[in-house]
Amino acid sequence: MRRRDFIKTSTAGSTLAIGFPLIKFNQPKFRLAVIGCGWWGNNILHEAILSERVEVVGLCDVDEQALKDTLQKVSDANAGQPKTYIDYRECIEDSDPELVIIGTPDHWHALGAIAAINAGAHVYLEKPISHTIDEGKAILKAARSRERVVQVGTHRRVSPHNITGMDFLRSGMVGEISAVKCFVNYGQGHGEITEDSTPPAGLDWDMWLGPAPYRDYNARIHPKGFRNFLDYANGTIGDWGIHWFDQVLWWTEERYPKNIFSSGGRFIKQDNTDAPDTQLAIFQFENFTLHWENKACTPNANESANVGCYFYGTKGTFHMGWLDGWTFYPKGGGKPIHQEASLHAPDQQNIKELWRDMIEAIDEKRLPVCDIEHGYLATNISLLAMISLQTGRSIEWDGKTILNDPEAEALMRRAYREPWEYPT
Repeated sequence: MRRRDFIKTSTAGSTLAIGFPLIKFNQPKFRLAVIGCGWWGNNILHEAILSERVEVVGLCDVDEQALKDTLQKVSDANAGQPKTYIDYRECIEDSDPELVIIGTPDHWHALGAIAAINAGAHVYLEKPISHTIDEGKAILKAARSRERVVQVGTHRRVSPHNITGMDFLRSGMVGEISAVKCFVNYGQGHGEITEDSTPPAGLDWDMWLGPAPYRDYNARIHPKGFRNFLDYANGTIGDWGIHWFDQVLWWTEERYPKNIFSSGGRFIKQDNTDAPDTQLAIFQFENFTLHWENKACTPNANESANVGCYFYGTKGTFHMGWLDGWTFYPKGGGKPIHQEASLHAPDQQNIKELWRDMIEAIDEKRLPVCDIEHGYLATNISLLAMISLQTGRSIEWDGKTILNDPEAEALMRRAYREPWEYPT
């Protein structure tokens, strides 16, 4: 049996003198590979290295410059002597990781995560977990059948203000909640057309595209711009939406909406992207209605926040935010109750806490706080809205499939470009 098939445990000791910190001995280090060495992959890797629980053994990216930069960071941190790879399959096979970070664009999440899980590795999977619903089913199936820990990067579940905010929501102080609105409203402007061009030196563009349809390289797509191209992601609702939908699912005991309708379009954008710049969606749950809104216009000056979710209760309105923490506005205009956010640089996140939870979940042989099933359910809400938008009608969902609508059901998966095979 390969060493990665054993779940390592830690031993701990402490001094007897009062006031001395707990000292842990002989904590094992996990062999870590990173697939996707761009901006966010490096944010995750940074916290992994700071945890002092990993030895970096493999780095994989289709961009040679990203590999060079990340390799230098690992060397500077004395965190291992990893080999570098262009192909994630070679990385997993050759470096034999026990833990894998998946920081690729969305359209690559499923194949990389499943390959790592099937090789026996635990996975930190960036959100959204998949580009299509059936890809998510395949990841969840692999994680459960192999009994691997898969932590999804919905780090708001471990943000201090989100935790206390959830306690506040459950305390009854907001009253009975019948509606929630999740929203991201940042003015984005019109944009401009960027012509296709030759890929930069050192970028394997064909491998970057992978299972997605072929198209010529465009600088608006790579690096960072892929989320607004529907062949590789699902726009704003697929990027931001999963964070806030996960907050709603954390609050409610319900697991999925039963009816979904979405409308929107490109009313502002005049560039190469094809994701909607304006989108509204309504999700009907058993005991409440969930609304989604994103628009490319300047936020309303009368709105107190431009991102987050509002929980509308009989005793007031609760805003779960990001940079601005959370705020409760009591019915009748009483003094608001507020808690500030506690976030880490760069990019104002709580990856540190999420990484710590993942390591503890592996050590303790338990599910992590942002388990793959949570990520699957939250991602599905975004993807169901996109299916409704594409078909132009309401869809019914039973938690597994779209009912009485073969055209919509077919959009739960997509054709892969050869030679890539869609996961089952």
